[in-house]
Amino acid sequence: MLASEDLAGATRIVREHVPVTPAYRWPLLEQAVGTPTWVKHENATPTGAFKVRGGLVFAERLARSGRAVSGLIAATRGNHGQSVAYAGRAHGLPVTIVVPEGNSPDKNASMTGFGAELVVHGRDFQEAFEQAMTMADARGLCAVPAWHPDLVAGVATAAAELHDQAGPLDVVYVPVGQGSGICAQIAVRDLLGAATEVVGVVAQGAPAYALSFAAG
Repeated sequence: MLASEDLAGATRIVREHVPVTPAYRWPLLEQAVGTPTWVKHENATPTGAFKVRGGLVFAERLARSGRAVSGLIAATRGNHGQSVAYAGRAHGLPVTIVVPEGNSPDKNASMTGFGAELVVHGRDFQEAFEQAMTMADARGLCAVPAWHPDLVAGVATAAAELHDQAGPLDVVYVPVGQGSGICAQIAVRDLLGAATEVVGVVAQGAPAYALSFAAG
């Protein structure tokens, strides 16, 4: 559940760094799908992805909590790490990001560009995540998970913007990674009392969410 006060608070935090991103109707896309279609351009955020909204809210609320931490740490393949790096820099918190071997050089460069210390460890995300948790304990760092209520509240600001920009929506399609984006869309839909159907989209080669949903 997302309360209107929570969304309003998250919006105030996000708006200090991220202006309302554009949402456009694209005629050629509409010809392909056969219906009016809006695209929310979260590539216009400072990190080129929607996740920065959640990182900003997480870091701001952590700072207000008075919890003493020596910095932030997260495991990522890219966008979550960029979000944490940007938010940490905005709040003067050192950030360590753990990525697996062979991670995108461009994502790595972006995270270090925002001031994060980059640690390469493991063959995949799970091994990088386990290393991040070990380092969090050893260094007294605050581990930023890929899903957290504060992250969802931040990402919900994008969902709210889309409903404001596009008006009543029949269906919203949301890519699903760790779930903050689709949870935010559902939360805003429910908060608005809208009848919008929310459809999660996963990669054909990574169908875990789809299989789990189909299995109930």
